[in-house]
Amino acid sequence: MTGREIRDVLDRAGVLPSKQLGQNFLIDPNMARWIVSQLEVTPEDAVVEVGPGTGSLSEHLVGKVRRLILIEFDSRLAAALTEKYRDDPSVEVHHADGVKFDSRQLFKHRPLKFLGNLPYSCGGAIMKNLLSRPHPFERAVIMLQKEVIDRLAAKPGTKDYGILSLRTQANWQVAPLRTVPPEAFYPQPKIDSSVAVLTPRLSGLPTFDYRLFDELVRRGFAQRRKQLKKQLPDGPAWEETAAQLGVSATVRGEELTLGQWVDLTRAYDPHPLKDIPQKSGEIFDVVDLQDQVTHTATRAEVHAQKLLHRAVHVFVLNKRGDLLLQKRSRLKDLCPGLWDSSISGHLDSGESYAAAAMRELHEEMGIAPASPPEEIATLAPTAETGWEHVRLYRIRYDGSVRFPSAEVDAVMWFPLAEITAWVANHPADFAPGFLECWKKFTAL
Repeated sequence: MTGREIRDVLDRAGVLPSKQLGQNFLIDPNMARWIVSQLEVTPEDAVVEVGPGTGSLSEHLVGKVRRLILIEFDSRLAAALTEKYRDDPSVEVHHADGVKFDSRQLFKHRPLKFLGNLPYSCGGAIMKNLLSRPHPFERAVIMLQKEVIDRLAAKPGTKDYGILSLRTQANWQVAPLRTVPPEAFYPQPKIDSSVAVLTPRLSGLPTFDYRLFDELVRRGFAQRRKQLKKQLPDGPAWEETAAQLGVSATVRGEELTLGQWVDLTRAYDPHPLKDIPQKSGEIFDVVDLQDQVTHTATRAEVHAQKLLHRAVHVFVLNKRGDLLLQKRSRLKDLCPGLWDSSISGHLDSGESYAAAAMRELHEEMGIAPASPPEEIATLAPTAETGWEHVRLYRIRYDGSVRFPSAEVDAVMWFPLAEITAWVANHPADFAPGFLECWKKFTAL
C-alpha cells in the first residue's frame, strides 16, 4: 500500500493517528514487502499480526499462508479490516488489545509465526504477553523504536543491557536486521525504528526455573550500579557462588552474561530434582496383560525392551474448568518438548496407583491435596501409552504450582475447548500417552 492509499483508508475509517496509541503507519511498500519476507512463511504456516493498522503488512501475507490472525486495538481499523477480508475465510480479525489478548487461543493454529509493527507506547507489554514462555511461535519479526530493539539485543556491560535484554534472550535469539527511518511512516515519528527477527532459543543453556530467574534479574537490576550480592535474597554462600560463576564477589548484575545469570538461578534453586529429568536406575514392577506383577526391572530396561509396566496420569482442573498442561523438558528420555498431562509418572516397585498419583502431584507440581484425586479411567498398555497400564485421575486445584525445571519446561492452564481444537489440528504437539488419556477423558 502506498502512502496515499493508507491515508485514504484512514480517512474512510475516520481515524486521525493517535500519539497516545502509538499509531505510526508504515507507508513504504518496499519496506513492508521486505519486512514480511523476513518471516520466511510457507503455505502451511499461520501468522499472527499484532497492530495491522491499515493492512500494509497484511496484504503481503493474504493468500500465501494457511491462516492470518489480525489483532487490532483500534475499533475503526478492526472494522475496516473485517470488511476488507469478509469473503476470505483464511483471515480472522480480532478487535482486541495485544497487551491483554488471550494467547491460549493461538496454540491450536500451530505452526505459527508472529509479525508486528508494534506501537511505541506498548510494544514491550505486547511482547511480554504474547512472546513470553510458554508461547506457540516458531519465529517472530518485530518492528519497534530502535532504542528498544537495541535493548532487546544488548550485550553485558553496555548501557542498554538490562531486565528486558535478559527476559527476551532467555527465550529468544535476537537479531537486529535493519533501521527504518522516520520518513517510512505516517505520521513521522521523531526517532528511528528498527526491525529484528526472533528465533526460539532451543539449546545452549541448561534447564532452569524461569520464574526464579526473573525474580533474581529484577533484584539484580533494581539498582544497577550496586554490587549484585547486596541485592540478592538469602541463598548459598556468595563468595563460593561467585567463584563458581567465574566472577568477582563485587560484580554488578550488568556484568553477568545470560549464561551466568542462568547458572546463578540454578545455584539459588532449592528444588531437589532440578538436575534430575529421570532416574535410569529406578526399579519398576513388570506386569502382564492382566496387570499382575511378574518381576522387576530398571527404568532403562523397561523402556528399552518395551516391557509392560504401570503409570499414572492426573488431570488437574481449576475452578474455571481449565486443565493444567505441562510442556515436558527437553532432557526427558521420552517425548522431550511435547505437551503432556498435568501430572504423569511411573509407579515405583510395590507402590499402588493411588499412592503414585499423590507422590507425583507433590514431586512434579508441588501440590499437596487435602484429599486424594479421583480415579476416572483405566487404559490398557499399547504403543501409544508406552506399554503402560495407566490409571487416570482427576483433581480440582486452584493454587500455584512449583515444578522441577529438569522435568518440566513450562505449564499453562487451557480451556478444554482450546485443547480439543489444538489436538484436532496439531496432535504432534502432544505426548501420545496424553492423547490416549484425553480420548478417555472427553468420552466420559
